[in-house]
Amino acid sequence: MANEINYRRLQKDELPQIIPLMQKFTDNKHSDALLFERFSEMFEQNYECIGVFNNQELIGICGLWFCTRHYSGRSVEVDHVYIDADYRSKGIGKQFFKWIYDYAKGKGYEAVELNTYVQNFPSHKFYYNEGFNILGYHFLKKI
Repeated sequence: MANEINYRRLQKDELPQIIPLMQKFTDNKHSDALLFERFSEMFEQNYECIGVFNNQELIGICGLWFCTRHYSGRSVEVDHVYIDADYRSKGIGKQFFKWIYDYAKGKGYEAVELNTYVQNFPSHKFYYNEGFNILGYHFLKKI
């Protein structure tokens, strides 16, 4: 069967499929139980998890946070973008972002923003090629 890439919003009851991809994304930094707890809470907020499928196999995910910001208006923040290693460099990321842009516009949003780790150079190149501009630094302090 040929590859048939498609995208759809994942539901909270699909967390058992989401967690293994997040473990790959985070290099198993957190326990399955902690990720399950956090994602369960995220699903109750302005968050949607989008899945990338090859036929029926979940091969990628990303989160979308919907909000209004004073500097960008109605925007969606793309979070934790992950495509399984076997499917990278095949144009799927570009197709996925096209889908995200269309999805966000269809919901009445006018901007897309994201954060990426400083050392993740391949993502920087990808986002530059997608037309993103660097506006600042993202800081985090645990309290």
